[in-house]
Amino acid sequence: MTASRATAHGKVILFGEHAVVYGVPALAVGIDRGAWAEASPSAEPSSTLRVRDWNVAVDASDASIPLACALRDLVAVTREARPLASVAVEAGADLPPGGGLGCSAALGVAVARALDPGAPADVIATRVMSWERVFHGNPSGIDAAVASLGGCIRFQRDAEPRIERVRLPSPLHLCVGHSGQASSTKVMVDAVARFRERRPEIAAKSFDAIHTLVKNARLALEAGDVRAVGQLLDLNQMLLSGLFVSTPEIEQMCASARASGALGAKLTGAGGGGCVVALVESAEIGAEVLAAWKREGFDGFATTVSGQAVATARAPREQSLGGAP
Repeated sequence: MTASRATAHGKVILFGEHAVVYGVPALAVGIDRGAWAEASPSAEPSSTLRVRDWNVAVDASDASIPLACALRDLVAVTREARPLASVAVEAGADLPPGGGLGCSAALGVAVARALDPGAPADVIATRVMSWERVFHGNPSGIDAAVASLGGCIRFQRDAEPRIERVRLPSPLHLCVGHSGQASSTKVMVDAVARFRERRPEIAAKSFDAIHTLVKNARLALEAGDVRAVGQLLDLNQMLLSGLFVSTPEIEQMCASARASGALGAKLTGAGGGGCVVALVESAEIGAEVLAAWKREGFDGFATTVSGQAVATARAPREQSLGGAP
């Protein structure tokens, strides 16, 4: 192979996190922050990966490091489809690890694309599940799908994940803020699983309600009814709080965003920390939300999502939401 470079999207789940693990559909969007990777042939006996932004370098033969194991598994599944010698991969991410924005999936998709530039997006998303399982145990697959496809999608986990494009008649203006606390998807998914075992009826009612929200949210998104979308975001946050995945910081950020003019706000991703997403009607209101978060000690950024796939990660830059893995 010759050297090849690839990019991938970060993601924001608008509706359906946690319930998606149990077959409920979810709605998510790709954002213009993500990850990049460049793979080159290597004379070393095993493949290597260096993530420049994190000052981390691993060898696929080192089974004691999760990132090395993820690289090993991704190389192995790629070799099932095409010949692949050892590679040296340089990568970077413009997303906060543990922030609920799909950092690990974006990095995995970028690496997978660099390993096999000709592979279709759906094939890449499937391969990256081997990478994601190392970090998240029982991932739904939505992060890998959005990282690969971009745009707005409806995702439903099944024997074969079902992915549908969702048409957006006008762009969505979003603010994404970090609570200042990293979160583990695996830990939070396991916590919801334990809650479901203890309180099966309550969990079932919550998931049914989230399912209804997702149906209504898709209709509202496709109709361009952003006020209805905002109200549904608030309802989804209430249901997630009932599953005990919210935090005081997340609740504070949601309240601050609404008070600053956001149409709705909720946690995005696994919860227990990580990020909040707020829907606003304009860039001007978005600036007010970001300023309010900054006054309260929270960092954030604005992003605009169209119905089509968006351009992905640029060259590495200083991260405004960064941190070590």
